[in-house]
Amino acid sequence: MSQVILLVDDEENILSALYRLLRQDGYEILRAVGGAAALELLKSHKPGVIISDQRMPGMTGVQFLSQAKTICPDSVRLVLSGYTDLKTVTDAINEGSIYKFLTKPWDDDFLRATVADAFRFHDILLQNKILQQDLLAANEQLSRQAELEIALSHEQTKVSLEALETAQEVLDIIPVAVIGVSMEGDIILANQAAENLLGGISLFGGNIHHVLPGILDNPDAIALPGVRPYLINETQTTLNILPLSPMHKGLRGLVLVFTPMNANI
Repeated sequence: MSQVILLVDDEENILSALYRLLRQDGYEILRAVGGAAALELLKSHKPGVIISDQRMPGMTGVQFLSQAKTICPDSVRLVLSGYTDLKTVTDAINEGSIYKFLTKPWDDDFLRATVADAFRFHDILLQNKILQQDLLAANEQLSRQAELEIALSHEQTKVSLEALETAQEVLDIIPVAVIGVSMEGDIILANQAAENLLGGISLFGGNIHHVLPGILDNPDAIALPGVRPYLINETQTTLNILPLSPMHKGLRGLVLVFTPMNANI
């Protein structure tokens, strides 16, 4: 990409001298006589560096560069002046309107080096701007992805809850009593038939050792599968103890299935 520089001065001979000096560095050079003409050029051009004289009729260099900052904020702006208005220039530098202040007559090598530094600074500004835009785009993409993941999680939770409700409904219509217990004896599942069999009490969250004392005291009853008789509230049932195992080794819990002897299943 070509490096474009705008030279602004009210004296044609100064513009010509600057043009001859800087063209050897390969810049694309624009020239404007006075601030008003320069502002017109900025409507169709975006120079990387702007060098303006300070003392110009109708509009000072600081006044021009202050407007140029609004029109072309990425340009690096320099003042070139034959006299020192320290307060005006200092205020402009503090406001960010001016990058550096150069004096007339100028040293050719110093001016060329300063312009080269200004273009390097301009490149850094553009790179930072691109990085900020990329970061903003990445953040927006992450935000959209997070929103999708949250929506998916809510949908999965909804499906899981519906599946649990359906599973509970299925358990409640089974004519046999089913109780799920952890290895500590906590009741983590119980259907309606189980609560009816035990007199209508609520079982979920209770402990099997309190509800049915001694039912799991016999290690053989847990270790050896099979059906055995069991009496609950004068109701003769057959008890089947089924292991609830995870994918890895070890026992996660037990499922107790009570079938009344006279049940028609």
